[in-house]
Amino acid sequence: MLRSSRRTGALVSALIVALLLVVGVVLVNGPLRPQDTPGIEARGGPQAEEDNPNEEAQEQQEGTEKRLEAFEEAKAEGKTGQVRPKAALAAPSGWVGEFPFDTQWDDWEPAIATDPHAPYVYALVTRYGAPKPCPGNCPSPFIAIEVSADNGATWTEGAPLCACKGSGQFDPIIEVVPSTGQVYSVFMIGFNVWFTKSTDHGTTWSAPVKTWGNVSWNDKPILAMSDDGQDVYVAFNGPTGGDPWFATSHDAGATWSQYKAVNSGEYFFAFDGDVASDGTVYFSQSAITYGNAGKSGPVTGVINEHVFVSRDRGGTWEDHLVATVSPGVVCDAAGCTQDFYVGHTAMSVDGSGAVVVLYDGAATPGGLQTISARRSTDKGVTWSAPVQLSVTGEESTAPAVESRGNGDVRAWYYQTSGGGNDDAWNIWYRSSTDGGATWSSPLKLSDAGSGAAYKTPAGFLEVYGDYGEIGITNTGKTIAIWGEGISYTGPGGVWINRQR
Repeated sequence: MLRSSRRTGALVSALIVALLLVVGVVLVNGPLRPQDTPGIEARGGPQAEEDNPNEEAQEQQEGTEKRLEAFEEAKAEGKTGQVRPKAALAAPSGWVGEFPFDTQWDDWEPAIATDPHAPYVYALVTRYGAPKPCPGNCPSPFIAIEVSADNGATWTEGAPLCACKGSGQFDPIIEVVPSTGQVYSVFMIGFNVWFTKSTDHGTTWSAPVKTWGNVSWNDKPILAMSDDGQDVYVAFNGPTGGDPWFATSHDAGATWSQYKAVNSGEYFFAFDGDVASDGTVYFSQSAITYGNAGKSGPVTGVINEHVFVSRDRGGTWEDHLVATVSPGVVCDAAGCTQDFYVGHTAMSVDGSGAVVVLYDGAATPGGLQTISARRSTDKGVTWSAPVQLSVTGEESTAPAVESRGNGDVRAWYYQTSGGGNDDAWNIWYRSSTDGGATWSSPLKLSDAGSGAAYKTPAGFLEVYGDYGEIGITNTGKTIAIWGEGISYTGPGGVWINRQR
């Protein structure tokens, strides 16, 4: 959903803001505009305002440098890039077989969106290692976009979503407005969330708009909108120490107001959101407690899975506790922080207004995580008992889900092979026709056992980024996108599989 440590960034307190430079934004096919200079990676973001901003800013810069250095070292050894194997793939029945989003670069944490009424599919990634998309003070990494006009069969060449001046862009999210086909996106520049949209199927994009008002820092955005695109909602982490915030626009993203939902000692991570056809707004979030004042490190206590609901177009928000789990296996990959595998949710609303939420978690602290699903048929007031999707005895993390119609739900998740071997991951797909009460048998989507330095016949070496996404095309087919890598630091790449 960029995490060079799960809290990939560092502080952006008032002191940091004072140090930011004013720079210009270069739009794709657009003019220069003033904008705050970006920082670098941004998952957990700034946390305690009393922390030393210079120290945290340095840590942030070092995180990106390590990823870029890892890419250059692997490139010198001939270990970068990804290709679809020439040998016949053991593609799952009804699927084309996985193929790389890009063959050259180090892509991380993808997002995907489909048009429900036309054959357009849009995909974004955070791109490391590629040449900067503009001269001078231009972002590295930057958000790259590709567009398909035939439901994922062919794609445009990767291009920058916004060649905005500054040092880095992160956390891309993209959605299609159901009734108009317009495309909305949010992404991070430093520790601020910007909104942009396209009215010509992703060819050009509007000038990025600030969503955060006077909130001193914001991170990890999630985007949802009404069917007509007029009401737009962004969930993000913000002060103090990762509290949940919502930015709301009622003029299709032109102007924004902000609302803080909770004051707590937990760090809230937004991972998914949706707006029902009746206008009810839902966002799923995991609340994590850290022993070190909100910084990355050991997770203390349980993880609470929340769904925030607004029934008045973002004026007020209800907080519903859906599940409580224990933090699971600690990540030991190069560059990884201890919390990387824990605290992920995914959620979706179908055409009838039923809600399904997926989440990872362990039964006991440090245990292997499983993926569970719960559903609500009364607009988030009550929730069903959990249904386990992943296999007991393996480690699972970071699910994705999408739904449509009356109970048509599609999902995938990361799962290890060989009894929890965290150097052998695969992507598993399941679907439901009854809103998540029962599910189809698991189907492996990561079917290519070679084609990159991180791929083996047993699976890929590491989860690359802690989210990916899934979509349903206008013909009712599933398309999935995710990241695979050598280690947390990388390099790695993004892969896609789709139903025929």
